Amino acid sequence: MGAEGWHPLLLGALASLAAGAATGLGALPVLFGRRLAGALEDALLGFAAGVMLAASFFSLIQPALEAAGGRGYGAFGAALVVVAAILFGALCLWLVNRVLPHEHFVTGRAGMGGERVRRIWLFVLAITLHNFPEGLAVGVGFGGGDVAAGTALALAIGLQNIPEGMAVAVALAGLGYPPRQAAGVALLTGLVEPVGGLLGAGAVAISGAVLPWGMGFAAGAMIWVISNEIIPETHRKGHEDIATLGLMAGLAVMMLLDVSLG
Repeated sequence: MGAEGWHPLLLGALASLAAGAATGLGALPVLFGRRLAGALEDALLGFAAGVMLAASFFSLIQPALEAAGGRGYGAFGAALVVVAAILFGALCLWLVNRVLPHEHFVTGRAGMGGERVRRIWLFVLAITLHNFPEGLAVGVGFGGGDVAAGTALALAIGLQNIPEGMAVAVALAGLGYPPRQAAGVALLTGLVEPVGGLLGAGAVAISGAVLPWGMGFAAGAMIWVISNEIIPETHRKGHEDIATLGLMAGLAVMMLLDVSLG
């Protein structure tokens, strides 16, 4: 039986689980005592941002516009619905960032001892928080019944989770945590994604009217993460050019994959 014969809820949960587990792949170098150079790390994070950006537009916003148009909104009405959903998704992530204490990314040695430990664990919390809307995006993609779109989203998010898992594991290893424990925590940060995947797939499967709203919301949340979390981190250490090249490469690769899978 092909994937088309599976229930969208099951597909959304399994795909978001696989995408989230990719954080564990990124943590593997820590098990062998390896650490990537700063420029390469920023290039990979830039690549992740480009992948997410392309996925937001080609796998979420464009299908959301088509879904809204198919429900009789008309061109302007469909655009209005999707824009409202995008802004609402970004607003929700902004509120989460304001209400829940966390560190955007590791900002260097801001102190000794407990202060540095606190900052890195807040960074781990930040990664965990922004993995939720990524899982939501995968779930919404499959919940709409479009296996190709859901697969493209899962692939995109899995790719961008690899450098994130690496960043978490390297940060914890730098504090002296055992490599296996550091890699395990990195893996756990991605395992919040199946929760978002189940919610997204379930909401869309219950009512098709939710589809354009769910896709727009997930896109807005992901774009907020790209702008507020990932891009500033890639520019923090003076590697703006290589990070931007990585972003352009990620966008191009994901666009080609999305067109090929779609």
